[in-house]
Amino acid sequence: MFTVTFLPHQRSIRVPAGTQVIRAAMEAGVHINASCGGDGVCGKCRVIVEQGEVTGGDSERLREEDRALGYRLACQAKVAGDLVVRVPVESAIDASVLKRQPVPRRTAAIQQMDFEELKEEGLFLPPVEKIYLELPPPSVGDNQPDATRLVNYLTQHHDEHRLVVRLSVIRELPEVMRADDFRVTATLARPVHAGRKTHVTNLQPGDTTGRSYAIAMDIGTTTVYGQLIDLRTGEVLGEKGDFNGQISYGEDVISRIMHAEKPGGLEELQRVVVATMNGIIDELVHRSGVDPDDINSITLAGNTTMTHLALKVTPRFIRRAPYVPASTMYPPISATELGLHLPRHAAALVYPSISSYVGGDIVAGVMGSGMYRSEELILFMDIGTNAEIVIGNKDWLACAACSAGPAFEGGGVEFGMRAARGAIEDFSIDPLTLEPMLLTIGNMRPKGICGSGLITMVATLFETGVIDHQGKFDRRLASPRIREREGVGEYVLAWKEQTQIDRDIVLTEIDIENLIRAKGAIYSGCMTLLEEVGMRLEDVQRIYLAGGFGSYVDLAKAMVIGMLPEVDPEQVVYIGNASLMGAKMSALTNRIRRDVVTVTRMMTNFELSETPSYMNHYVAALFLPHTDLQRFPKLQARLEARRGGADK
Repeated sequence: MFTVTFLPHQRSIRVPAGTQVIRAAMEAGVHINASCGGDGVCGKCRVIVEQGEVTGGDSERLREEDRALGYRLACQAKVAGDLVVRVPVESAIDASVLKRQPVPRRTAAIQQMDFEELKEEGLFLPPVEKIYLELPPPSVGDNQPDATRLVNYLTQHHDEHRLVVRLSVIRELPEVMRADDFRVTATLARPVHAGRKTHVTNLQPGDTTGRSYAIAMDIGTTTVYGQLIDLRTGEVLGEKGDFNGQISYGEDVISRIMHAEKPGGLEELQRVVVATMNGIIDELVHRSGVDPDDINSITLAGNTTMTHLALKVTPRFIRRAPYVPASTMYPPISATELGLHLPRHAAALVYPSISSYVGGDIVAGVMGSGMYRSEELILFMDIGTNAEIVIGNKDWLACAACSAGPAFEGGGVEFGMRAARGAIEDFSIDPLTLEPMLLTIGNMRPKGICGSGLITMVATLFETGVIDHQGKFDRRLASPRIREREGVGEYVLAWKEQTQIDRDIVLTEIDIENLIRAKGAIYSGCMTLLEEVGMRLEDVQRIYLAGGFGSYVDLAKAMVIGMLPEVDPEQVVYIGNASLMGAKMSALTNRIRRDVVTVTRMMTNFELSETPSYMNHYVAALFLPHTDLQRFPKLQARLEARRGGADK
C-alpha cells in the first residue's frame, strides 16, 4: 500500500500499487476532469507528479515540454510508490460558478402557470397535503381502533374516501394520537386520478399544517439543482446546485452507461449521484431551518439515463439499437428507498421519459414552460452534450434528440472547459491588428474556453474573415497569433505569461471542426424534425431555449455559426432551467402530474439516426453557417458588405 497526497487539497489516501491516479482521487474525494471517462483520449485529466513514481500516463495527448515538467494523465498513470500529485487549475472543478446569475440578452414573459394562477383557477392541490384533526378521544362507549377512528373522521369531516393508512403510520398511531390529546396533523398523499386510493403517510401531534414542504430537483448529466418549496405559499425557500459526482466517470451518458455495465458500476454511479443529491438536500435544510420531517415529497426530473442511474436501473440497452430503456414511467417511490436524506413518509415522484434520449427533464420543461397549453407553434430546444428538440402546441407535440458532442461543455477542444472562473466567455478582435479582447468569468487571467465563449470566438473570427466557411485559418493574414503547429492552424488567444496555466491558450482548427459538428447536429435536428411533421421554419412562432447554456449563449453569434436558424430575435425566449421549473410545478399541483400522462402519450418521438433525411441535413450543415448561405440572408448581406468594403 502506498500513500497518495493530492495538492492543493491536502488530501491523502492509501491505495495498492497499480491503482490509477484518477481512481485514487475519486476515493479521496478529489475531482479531476475526465471527459472521456478514463479512456485516455480527451487529455483533460492532466496532473503534475511532484514527488514519487508512476507508471504510464505520459500520453501523446501531452506535449513534450509538459511531460518534462511532470505532467501525466491521471486516468493512465498508475501508482508505483508514495506520491505527491498536484491537480492544476485547468483540471479541477469550480462549483462556485453555479451560483452565477445569467443576464439573458433578451427576456420575455413565459406562458407558465405560477402559484397565483393555480389558486385562481382552483387547481392548487399538491400531491401531498396536511390536514389538522381534532379527534374525539376513545371512551368505554367508543373504543374503535385508532386507525379506524382516524379514517372515519377523515371520511366524515373532510370528504376523504378510499383511504389507506400505511403500516409505518399504524405503528406510531397510539403514541402520536395521545401526545396532544388526539389533536393531530395527517399527511395525505393524493392519487393523480380521482377514484384511486389516498394514502395516509404520516401523523404528527398537534397542528403542523403551517409546515409543509417539498423539494424539486433536476438531475442533469453535469449538474444537479434543487429547490425547497413551501407548499402553502408556493415560495422557493432556497436553491442549491452542484456538479453531478458522476462526471468523474465520464462527461456524457454513453461513458456512464459503459461504466454501469462493469461489475459494481451501476451501484457505484447510483451511490455517487445520490451523494450529490443528499448534499443539496442537507444544505437546503440547513439554510432554511426546516424540520426534515415536514418535507413530504421530492419531485425528480432527469434525462432517461440519469433517471435510470438514480433509481439503480440498468441503462445498458439505451445505447444499443433499437435503443430501449427499462421503463419510461415510474410509480411513486419512498425517498428513503433511494437513500435520500428525507423522512420515510416522503414520496419521490419521478418525471416520465419519452424515449432513450428524450427524458423526463424535457417532459418537465414542456410542462413547466406551458408550451403544451399554448396556441402558438413553439420550437423548444435544450442544448448540451445532447440536444433535445420538441415542436408543437396544445394540439400535438413531436420530439427528437441528437448527439451534439461535448464541445459546448469543453470536450473535444484543446483548452475547452466548463463555465468556471477563468474561462473565456466573451471575445472580440481588432479587424486591423487581429489582436483579441478577452473577458473571463470572474475577470481573472484565462485558463481555458467555455462553450459560450467558443461560439462567440468562432462567429467573430468567421465574420472578420480570419477563418473561412470550413473553419480554416487564412494563413495569408500577417499576425503572430495565427500560426501552424504540426500542420494544424491555430490562433493564440493568450500568451502563456498572460494565463493561469503557463501555456499559450489557443483555438485550433480541430477545435473549430468539433464545434461545427456539434452545431451541425443541432441545426440538422431542428430542420429534420420540422420536415418530418410537415412544417417549415416560417411556421414557428416562438423558440424556447432551455438550460443554463441557453441563458449564456449569444443568440446572434449562435445564428452566425449556424447553430440556430436565422430568425427574428424577438421570437426567441430564454427560459433557464425548464426541467427544474417543471419539477417545481409538479410539486405544487396534481394537475401537472395528471396532464403529464396525456402529454407523454401525445408526443411523437423521431429517432434521427433512423430518419434518412437527417444525414443529408447534417452534411449540409458542416460549414459556417451552412452550405446554403441563402438560409441566413442577414448574415449573407453582412458578409457581402464586408467583401465589398475590402475590395475598395
